[in-house]
Amino acid sequence: MYDQPRPNPAQAAMTFDQMLERVRYEGAYPTRERAEEAVRTVLAALGRQVTGDERVDLAQCLPVEAALALTAQIPDTEQLTGWGFIKDMAVRSDCSPAVARWDTGAVLAAVTALAGPDLLARILQRLPDDYALLFGQAQLRRPQRAAT
Repeated sequence: MYDQPRPNPAQAAMTFDQMLERVRYEGAYPTRERAEEAVRTVLAALGRQVTGDERVDLAQCLPVEAALALTAQIPDTEQLTGWGFIKDMAVRSDCSPAVARWDTGAVLAAVTALAGPDLLARILQRLPDDYALLFGQAQLRRPQRAAT
């Protein structure tokens, strides 16, 4: 059976080395190894939060090594807020929340470019509101229903 085309065409594919160089540039990391550590840590944390078709589609957009870091994680039963995501990542990687936030911004900038706007919008719809800022996007509030 043939694969069905996805409605979200990704940007031009990037190799894992190109992704690492982009993250290294975005994060101003001194070495490629430090950039790779950030990529693996952030994608593992993201893999615990993103589920469903969005998880599968995101993995397809990423280089194989990055996709494996994302999909090797079992999704958490409870979604974390954006701040909870940063704190959890800081604890798991034994670094400060400031370093975890810096790493997140550098890695998710590359992920955003690879995912494209349609997939990114779908991912952000499934995550708590404050994740938009982690992806470098404007944080739009969802409409609240008026109490009757």
